[in-house]
Amino acid sequence: MIAFLDASAVIYAVEGTSVWAEALKREFRQLADSARTSAEGDLQMAISRLSWLECRVGPLRRRDAVAMARFDTFFRQPDLEWVELIPAVVEQATLLRAKHNLRTPDALQAASCLHFGSAAVMVTGDSDFQRVPALRLALLNVDRANA
Repeated sequence: MIAFLDASAVIYAVEGTSVWAEALKREFRQLADSARTSAEGDLQMAISRLSWLECRVGPLRRRDAVAMARFDTFFRQPDLEWVELIPAVVEQATLLRAKHNLRTPDALQAASCLHFGSAAVMVTGDSDFQRVPALRLALLNVDRANA
């Protein structure tokens, strides 16, 4: 099983509040347990090149070297699977954007996740991805008022 993290999930993991970080840990535990009890094997993490871009903008704007270093450490994990924005991914994103009225970044993230096929589960805090029925979603549910 592949846990595809959109930028929101990576941000929660790296610099989120404890409420969001705990929600993400719970989701990873559930996905790992599900992978072990099915034929899907171990849980593998994956991201798109777009997540790398989106996660680094905030620290760069704030000139926050500590946050940037935390993100860079996350992105250097040797077992992290990357989806590059190759033409096939961009073409699928175009179709998803047209069909489901997604914003361009969301269409690119959805297409990146779908690039892995049925083995992938998109881990996100963004409910807009529910518009794409082909996506297996792990929607992080945290009361935003407490985040």
